[in-house]
Amino acid sequence: MKLKAGLWAVSSALALVAAGAGMGTAAQDLPAGPPSLTKFSKVATLVQEKCMACHSRDYDLPFYARIPGIKEIVEKDYNDGLRAMDLNTELVESTTGQPIGEATLAKMEWVVRNDTMPPAKFTAVHWSSRLSNKDKGEILDWVKTSRADHYSTGTAAPDKANEPLQPLPASLPVNPQKAALGEKLFNDKRLSGDNSVACVTCHGLDKGGTDNQRFSKGIRDQYGDVNAPTVFNAVFHVKQFWNGRAADLQEQAGGPPFNPIEMGSKDWPEIIAKLNQDEALTEEFKAVYPAGWTGNNITDAIAEYEKTLITPNSRFDQWLQGSQDAITPAEVEGYERFKAYRCASCHVGKAVGGQSFEYMNLKKDYFADRGGDPLGSDEGLKGFTNNDIDQYKFKVPNLRNVELTAPYLHDGTVTTLDDAVRVMGTYLSGIDVPKGDRDLIVGFLRTLTGEFQGKKLTGQQIAQQ
Repeated sequence: MKLKAGLWAVSSALALVAAGAGMGTAAQDLPAGPPSLTKFSKVATLVQEKCMACHSRDYDLPFYARIPGIKEIVEKDYNDGLRAMDLNTELVESTTGQPIGEATLAKMEWVVRNDTMPPAKFTAVHWSSRLSNKDKGEILDWVKTSRADHYSTGTAAPDKANEPLQPLPASLPVNPQKAALGEKLFNDKRLSGDNSVACVTCHGLDKGGTDNQRFSKGIRDQYGDVNAPTVFNAVFHVKQFWNGRAADLQEQAGGPPFNPIEMGSKDWPEIIAKLNQDEALTEEFKAVYPAGWTGNNITDAIAEYEKTLITPNSRFDQWLQGSQDAITPAEVEGYERFKAYRCASCHVGKAVGGQSFEYMNLKKDYFADRGGDPLGSDEGLKGFTNNDIDQYKFKVPNLRNVELTAPYLHDGTVTTLDDAVRVMGTYLSGIDVPKGDRDLIVGFLRTLTGEFQGKKLTGQQIAQQ
């Protein structure tokens, strides 16, 4: 049976990743010793027995799923469950040697706290699938411990330490000489084919790390078909680009220079020939990179600089760190609504996003409702993986400084925070969020604007709605 191997792998991954170990040992074979190894072994069994039926692509549907009338219901529930969370992907394939992702933890926490899984119509037939209070406690304890072990910055107040959102660190370790060179290259138009476009052209630090345009203008006045995401706090993303085609900041930095619509250079030798003419910069570069100009060294320097583009000390950070008056009671309520509507199941962690890929049409057909001609960027993750199951999945954008980064979504069609909340409620959560709740959530989102180099981040603040 195909499911057996998948369940065994999930069992191993859950128990071992939660403990910070690698993969390869079944939960029942976990050694005695470190309490964390044995403490959470039951979580793997719970997930295996009570979650995998609707959240694994290797599952063989039960015999009654072939009965007309029942077949359609079972298949719909099964497909909906997979689209919401594929546990083989989220607990095994993407976590080999890594902690389980923050979005996965947040999703599991939300459904347990809100008693939505397993769904009532499933437990009505499968009584044994119900989670007992003890089961729920085991899972929630595992989520809490996993967060503390792998994602805490150590700066949250004790009563905020288990929030799905965490404070940004003030800085990350960087090589200052490399970062200084990276900053110069980030602003250098010689990386483009006609010396007209630099990285900063589409990622202005005075515009929230974006250009506040639906689509960015590249070389020879060409326009792409995807909205430029903010460069601030991108270091905390699991992958880069809306479709995840870059594994990290360095790989991302090597993409735009050779995109014919964006920066339009032919190859690294073309760029390096221009940089070599700058004797002062070349001498400075060789002092840090003895091998001199190479594509790898250039992207390494840019990535090192981008690690400095962190915006800590927002009012929300201050609140997480224990300053109760940093945000108003209405903004606190907005945060609670943000969690209640499942926003914090995907917009999680330090960056408030960037941790997972989700279907833009999870609950309703966004693309049909949007209308117009399809965009090449609409493929989402499929554009990178070429796998049909990844169509319309996009990396969840980070919401730090979101009041400065309009327009929103991969297609740049949403221009207000109010509409962004409405769209997310409709197509991702399947809920028509009332205007009063949207106002509260938008108020909370405005508390996420942080500081850069000790000063509040500036930019085009989206108008109050």
